[in-house]
Amino acid sequence: MAVVVEATYENGVLKPERPLPLAEHEKVRLTIEPEVNWVDQAYGILGWTGNIGDLRYLAEDVDLDPQEGA
Repeated sequence: MAVVVEATYENGVLKPERPLPLAEHEKVRLTIEPEVNWVDQAYGILGWTGNIGDLRYLAEDVDLDPQEGA
């Protein structure tokens, strides 16, 4: 049974966002994949010629969201 769980690495320990369906002392195998922001994923396919920081700002800043002013 595979389980996908979001977790945060804090003070040397992975802390799951929700309880895990595991028995006490059950051994598991972990595959760690850093969470990638959707802007970072799209960066290469957009043809953006600026830097990634500017793209993140344009894509994520709520003050630039046209629906916020509606």
